[in-house]
Amino acid sequence: MTRINRRDAFKAVAVTASGGLLMSQQAFAQEAGATVTQTAALLQGADVCAIIPEVTEGPYYFDPAMERVDITEGRPGIPTRIRLQVVDGACAPMPGARVDIWHCDATGVYSGYAGQGDDGSIDTTGQTFMRGTQFADDNGIVEFETVYPSWYRGRTTHVHFKIFLDETNILTGQIFFPDALSEYIYLNVAPYNDRAGNRDTLNSNDSIAAQSTRAAFAFIKELDEEYLVAMIVGVDPTASSAVGFSMGGGNRPAGGQPPGGGQGGPTGSADRTAMTPAVKGL
Repeated sequence: MTRINRRDAFKAVAVTASGGLLMSQQAFAQEAGATVTQTAALLQGADVCAIIPEVTEGPYYFDPAMERVDITEGRPGIPTRIRLQVVDGACAPMPGARVDIWHCDATGVYSGYAGQGDDGSIDTTGQTFMRGTQFADDNGIVEFETVYPSWYRGRTTHVHFKIFLDETNILTGQIFFPDALSEYIYLNVAPYNDRAGNRDTLNSNDSIAAQSTRAAFAFIKELDEEYLVAMIVGVDPTASSAVGFSMGGGNRPAGGQPPGGGQGGPTGSADRTAMTPAVKGL
């Protein structure tokens, strides 16, 4: 098996993780029917202003009621800044939108739940790492300081988010990452590579990633001391969530167990030759 270094991994993601070329501001405007002036404040390098389809929130959401930028609570991992811009279908920013994100840590574990890990022995009940809320600025932008997420069986690498415009207009989605970069990190960087076994699910065989469309695959840039993960999130301001939510507090299940059990997503063998074309045979 041929391994690649971090620089090679980034060469492989010169396109978005979904395979589409990164678009200029003018291309944003042409695709969305907006003018270049309207898109002047859009994130550089992020994908189109498409309305992102709503997908399952998964079993590990609760609202810790913590408005904060740094969501790591000191847990280890590669420093990663997640920058999201909330816009409507015409690429107009939506200031004031509430954005929640949550994801697993560098060992593949979520905060706040028991029964995790391959043997179900990990209990993080009462903890709140890798969860937080921000409110969009005048350009519709929020930022979180976190770590690069790890993997767990049945799912490709992802970060969850919810966008709230009010109590019924809520978009639940997920952010996806380039498989080539994730694979390099999981093979070569501690504590990601301290885990036994290989992940069984990549972008190519994750049904939720397929449902989310290319608009949910992030642009990633290597900065001096962290990764920048940037994505434009298109929200329909007239739509109502199929899931629903009360913004008045948390909805954490009693006992810390994920509702319905399990971790969601497909299972099966991941085909590493179906990753980014530049690193086939990894």
